[in-house]
Amino acid sequence: MHLITALLSMTAVHSQPFIKEIRQFRHLDSLQSPPSKPILFIGSSSFTNWKDIASFFPGHVVLNRAFGGSSLPHLIMYAEEVIFKYDPKQIVIYCGENDLTGGPEITGDSVYQRFVRLHQLIKRRLPKVPVAYVSMKPSPSRVKYTVARNEGNRLIEQYMRKTPRTEYIDVTQKMVASDGRVLPHIFLSDSLHMNRKGYEIWQPIIEPYLVK
Repeated sequence: MHLITALLSMTAVHSQPFIKEIRQFRHLDSLQSPPSKPILFIGSSSFTNWKDIASFFPGHVVLNRAFGGSSLPHLIMYAEEVIFKYDPKQIVIYCGENDLTGGPEITGDSVYQRFVRLHQLIKRRLPKVPVAYVSMKPSPSRVKYTVARNEGNRLIEQYMRKTPRTEYIDVTQKMVASDGRVLPHIFLSDSLHMNRKGYEIWQPIIEPYLVK
């Protein structure tokens, strides 16, 4: 019986990537009811690892439901669980960087198209809720994706500028030195995830875009 249960669990995890993280969100919600009408942060590990995000934005009610390793199709897959159930008053997204690692067929345009599908899904269900997109960051360990990343950011920025109730938040410029090199001291040893200094750069960039 235990073997059958284990096999069923393994099958579920394989067919539903990140289901463990989704179940953890359900568990957290069962322990403490999520806040009403939060500013909802969703996406991948750059938000997941911002464990104390609420302390960075004390004037706002925020909820972090990002799950590390995710790409834009995963946000679409779990939209009911990580977006709509929380009835947010604003959605802030950091996602797309992991998409670029999906193979040579994934381009900046691919990321853009995926983001548009996610945004249109949100718009259909929550037409009055503003959406902000945080630009894909220049991670030193992913320098080979620079061209695709820049193209994806450019296309998404163009889309956001002409779309009502959206904001594009560019964090890239403050993460590089005057010579164009990415600041190494704001990253952990893996040169992918940021340390506290990185989030201290992000905070004053993001805060003005958060709704009151």
